[in-house]
Formats: sequence, C-alpha cells, structure tokens
Amino acid sequence: MLVLGIETSTRQGGVAIVAEDRVVCETVLNVEVTHSERLLPAVDRALGDARIPLEGLGGIAVSIGPGSFTGLRIGLSTAKGLAYATGLPLVGVPTLEAMAWALPAARWQVCPVLDARKQEVYAAVFRHEPEGLRRVTDDAALAPEELCRLIRNRTLFLGDGVDVYAALFRERLGDKMLLPPLASRGPRPACVAELGRRRLVRGDRDAPDSLVPRYLRPSEAELCRRRESGR
Repeated sequence: MLVLGIETSTRQGGVAIVAEDRVVCETVLNVEVTHSERLLPAVDRALGDARIPLEGLGGIAVSIGPGSFTGLRIGLSTAKGLAYATGLPLVGVPTLEAMAWALPAARWQVCPVLDARKQEVYAAVFRHEPEGLRRVTDDAALAPEELCRLIRNRTLFLGDGVDVYAALFRERLGDKMLLPPLASRGPRPACVAELGRRRLVRGDRDAPDSLVPRYLRPSEAELCRRRESGR
C-alpha cells in the first residue's frame, strides 16, 4: 500500500509517498511561499516521481494540527478534495505526534514545540518505548514559561517554537534542553504518511466530512465573532 502524506501545519511543509519498507519520495520546503501555491504542484510532482496515478495510492494521510490555522485548512481541504475525487480512504494524523515520530531512537523524552503566536506555544511530550511511541502529555496551547515548568528531565526539543523561545528555554532549562540535527527539527510529511499508513493497514479511516483541524484554541476570526455577539 502506497500512502500520500500531506504536511502544512507550519511554514515548513510538503508531501511524501511511503510504502511498507521505504520512503518512495518526499518534498519538504521551508520558504516564503504559501501552501496554497505549492501544495498541489508538489503532489503532482510526487506522483510523477513515483510513476503512479493518484488512483494508484492506497490512501491519504494529512496532518491535522495543532499549527497554523490557514496552513491546516489548506492541507485538510486539499486532502479531502483528493479523497472525494478518488474515493481513497483518508486519515488525520496529529502534528505533534508525527514530529515526535521522527526521532525513534531517542533515549530522552521528545517535546515538539510550535509557535502559536500571542506569547504561546503548542506542545506535547512523548517518549519512545519498546512498545512504540507513548504520549506523556496531551497537546496544549500554553505559555513557554509554563512548558518549562513541566520539563523535569532532559528533553529533545524540536519545532519552530524552539527558534522563537530558544533564549528563554536555555535560561530556564539549561542542560535539560537538547536539540536534534536540523533535518529532524521540523514537521516531516514522510512521518505523517507513515503514521497514516499504519492506521490504514489496520482498517482505520476518517470520514472526510467530519475530519477537522485540531486547533486547540479559537481562531482570531472566531474570537472577533464572539466579541461582536457579546459571548
């Protein structure tokens, strides 16, 4: 089964196709170009490089957040459109879980951190164990200082939130803060595809009309509507 993975939760995004035993192809971009401009061309190129038609895939996996409100909407709407057009099964993959999956041999716990703006981050803590990836904390939107108070042991940090709050993390955590190589610090579409493929092989799938982004907090537009309505 070949599975297409779509990652658009941050500025770094892209697409990948994975099989049971290999990454067939992967495109990762971290540039000032919107996902709406590059996503479909990237999908088309991936299919061309793999020399398969869209209908030759076994399913589609898409990162569902938390992350950029706009990026998640673009990724999810694209994945849904492809699923509706082809009848391929669709699964959503939590963004922070897919990021932690990129460091399977880590002896320390792993904490993906994304910049949530408004002096907050999206974060969760995971640990790799013989049975697989174990979630230590739920996904949360919280102040970076609050995240530091949750860290008691040496931890591998990754994600764009680390770049924004690196000085604060260093000051608060000292040698408890560890960084993986650059290639492992951002969201990887191949990890989204691999985790999605595992679900699809088990027979799982999400209904496209009910699959929604995991925002963790209201968007600015939603907050404005609430203020206008007096709620």
